[in-house]
Parts: sequence; C-alpha cells; structure tokens
Amino acid sequence: MRNGDDLEGFDGEASSASMISAASSPYQPTTEPVSQRRGLGGLRCDLDYLRGTLGRLKLAEVLLALTAFICIETIMECSPCEGLYFFEFVSCSALVVTGALLLLFSLNLHTRIPQINWNLTDLVNTGLSTFFFFIASVVLAALNHKTGAEIAAVVFGFLAMAVYAVNTFVAVKKWQMSSRQQSSRQSSDYIRARTESREVVHRPEIQRLDA
Repeated sequence: MRNGDDLEGFDGEASSASMISAASSPYQPTTEPVSQRRGLGGLRCDLDYLRGTLGRLKLAEVLLALTAFICIETIMECSPCEGLYFFEFVSCSALVVTGALLLLFSLNLHTRIPQINWNLTDLVNTGLSTFFFFIASVVLAALNHKTGAEIAAVVFGFLAMAVYAVNTFVAVKKWQMSSRQQSSRQSSDYIRARTESREVVHRPEIQRLDA
C-alpha cells in the first residue's frame, strides 16, 4: 500500500512526465489565427478597392454591360440578326468576365493566386472589351430597325466602351508601375547578392570557417 506522500510524488512525477512528452511531441495544437488560415473562412469585402478608381470603373462596367444585355434581350424580331447576336455575345461575355474580376478584387481572392499576373489580366480584359464593344455597337447601329430597345442597346454599348477605355488607360498605368517596381526589386536583390559575394571573396576567414 502506498501512502499519501508516495501517491502525491507519483502524481507529480506523472504530470511532469506528461508535460515533458507534450512539449517534445511534434503534434502541437495550432495557435494560428483563424483569419490567417487558408480557405474561404476569412473572406472580407475590400471597401477601399470599391471606393477607389478601379473599383468604381468595374462597378460601372458591370452595370452598363448588364443594361446593354437586358436591352438586347428584349428585342423579339430581327432581320438580319447577325449584329444582334454579336452584340448579345459581347455584352454577356463582358458582364461575366468583368463581374468575376470585380468579385476577385473586392474580396482579395486574387492575392491567394499569386501565380497569375492580375494587373495584366485586367488590362487584357478591359482592352478586348473596349474593342469588341466598339465593333458590336457600330454593327448594331448600322443594322438595327430604329426600335427603342435597339437604340438603347447601342447607347449603352457605346457608354460601356467609353468606360472600358478609361479603365484600360488606368490599367496600363498600374501595370507599368508594377513592372517598374518588380524590375527595381530584382535589380536591388542582384546588387545585394553581388555585394555579399564580393565580401566573402575579400574575407578569406569566412571561407575557412565555411570549409
């Protein structure tokens, strides 16, 4: 039979052993904040982006493309219909792609996919949308029957083209700025690496320590 002192000593030794094993165990409970974990749990709306120039332009593009698409969908008769179908395709494509980019940028989802150059992607989208909205609006204006829905679609098509053109200009400036920053960062890293290598060459004691 163990007395009380022996049991207390045994419990103390057991608790100490369990603490040591827990400290040395590789499976430690995570203390990573929930907001820093990967996944969709930490999503938040970036109000600064939506209030900025690019965010407002994106919102205007989505609204104009949606309005132009609704106007073209209300037309029941057409002859010829090629211009109408082309305008419908352009407005729908611009609405889907621009809406997806707006969602990615406003929720900061693009930061989780750094392998894609998002500035260049936005530039390509706005440039192509400007070009195709111009062609589709000109063709629809030349082939329409002067109905209210067709005239409204043409007007909103040209308005969307203008907003996309402004966004293209802003995207070009942003892409050039990011390219300059990246090149300057690479050059500074190269200069720092060269400086460190020269210091190693001129200090042979470092080489002896490494050897």
